[in-house]
Amino acid sequence: MADKNRVRLRSQLVEHYGQLVRKLTRRLGSSDSAYEALHETFLKLGRVTDGVVVRSPADYIFRVAINIAKDRQKAQNRRVSASEVDALLDVCDDGPDPARVAEARSEVEALKRALMRLKPRSREVLRSIAVEGQSAQEVAARLGVSLRTVESDLKLALSHCADSLDYPLIRRLGGPRRRF
Repeated sequence: MADKNRVRLRSQLVEHYGQLVRKLTRRLGSSDSAYEALHETFLKLGRVTDGVVVRSPADYIFRVAINIAKDRQKAQNRRVSASEVDALLDVCDDGPDPARVAEARSEVEALKRALMRLKPRSREVLRSIAVEGQSAQEVAARLGVSLRTVESDLKLALSHCADSLDYPLIRRLGGPRRRF
């Protein structure tokens, strides 16, 4: 009888099956896990050889079942659940789509053309205030014009750009804010 270990271990498993299920259920916290571990243990015992004598079959079977349950738990923790996959697939791309990119490029080109049609001083006033963040007083002092002229040039430039891009111009009550 060349497969003494295999026969002895499988008969031990069958003989003490109920007791092993209870012991594994307590240890694993789930009867389903205990049944699955014992089923895989039975299959694994079919590959046992007589190379080494198993001295305590009950302890050996229990340890194999525990190791199988731990391996299954590790594998389960590495897997992504179906709801997690769905959530990952539903993540929207914050980047613009090609149509939006083309539209934005077209708007930038239209703005460049609108700026080129402005008088140089109006273009400089708009750039200084809107892009560089300078105050109207600073721009007036730098260009050697009155504050009212800077405000008028800014209003003209904004109105011209809004018209060129077909954007509504939002007018604030009380005119432009002055920085002090």
